[in-house]
Amino acid sequence: MTQGENAVAESYGGAAQQYPADAIGETVAVLSGESAAADGAVAGSASATGSASAAQSASPAGSASAAQPAQAPAGDGAAAVDLADLELEGEIAADYVEGLLDVADLDGDIDMDVEGDRALVSVVGATLDELVGARGEVLEALQELTRLAVHRQTGARTRIMLDVGGYRQRRRAELTETGRLAAEEVIRTGVAKKLGAMNPFERKVVHDAVAAAGLRSESEGEEPDRRVVVLPAG
Repeated sequence: MTQGENAVAESYGGAAQQYPADAIGETVAVLSGESAAADGAVAGSASATGSASAAQSASPAGSASAAQPAQAPAGDGAAAVDLADLELEGEIAADYVEGLLDVADLDGDIDMDVEGDRALVSVVGATLDELVGARGEVLEALQELTRLAVHRQTGARTRIMLDVGGYRQRRRAELTETGRLAAEEVIRTGVAKKLGAMNPFERKVVHDAVAAAGLRSESEGEEPDRRVVVLPAG
């Protein structure tokens, strides 16, 4: 398992290579139904005015948090994350996601939480499959947009996680079982097993499941075809 995957998901810079601006723009275009609205949303995430400020106008409740952005801590990668900073990231992200929902004319309630050293923003609602997409690809692109919006306001990299309709929780359970079964097969056969392509979040879950079974695993390949290989003991 690589050091980067041990952090669950790569930084927004690395994710941008996997989800380039045109792909993200297409995602927002699908959600909004209008390419012009999508172009505005993507441009807003990269502009000096900041994407979250547009979402803020759509969400009065978030105005206080958006008005007081946190300063980027020195040595962001190594410094301990402050709970107040994580909560602020969650508030900015929630405002931004609420703005995207308004653009897409979708209903959904937004929950904020902190899990370990990262903020978690969840969108819950009755019909949100369009926000997840095939194999979670739309969700991953939306998460990247949200990270860019938070970075624009705080000036610091963020590992915030976005979930929609409990997709990540369900996917985590599925992948944990996948890792467990793969480990059992490798223990039985003594032959390494290569799994299908996965994103960083998915690979981290599988790595953890394999480790819990007492085996090692590593990743190989390049995004978006990077995958986990479960290794025999010894």
